[in-house]
Amino acid sequence: MVGLIARLSRSIPLVIALIILALVIYYVVSYRRSPTRAKEVLIKVFTVICSAITIFFALVSLYAVVDANTPVLELAASFAAVGLVGLIITLICRAVFKKNHPHYRFKAAKTTTQTTGDMPTKGTVFWKIYDMLGFFRPKK
Repeated sequence: MVGLIARLSRSIPLVIALIILALVIYYVVSYRRSPTRAKEVLIKVFTVICSAITIFFALVSLYAVVDANTPVLELAASFAAVGLVGLIITLICRAVFKKNHPHYRFKAAKTTTQTTGDMPTKGTVFWKIYDMLGFFRPKK
């Protein structure tokens, strides 16, 4: 247990790096766009980053369990815990953001497009090229 607490202190640089990254992203995007857009970008970026941190260090922890390496297990588990706490905080922030901004875009709007006879679809272009190449194949 003492080793776990000691290794938790080693995850402080990761926490500091995540905080600095969040501040940089927020200030750059809010300067270029708007604070609301900055929050949306920050939520998306940190969902990906914290998920990746959690998954990576969970796999390292699993490998440490298989290898029976307790110090690596405690260190990787503390990093995975930082990623998991960051992910939970990000998901809470996303829920609050969506509650306060229901019109804002997180999901793509359902749009219907009508194809006319003039514009070929992706599938028909593929088959037209396939048929055209078929004419040039050697015939037996």
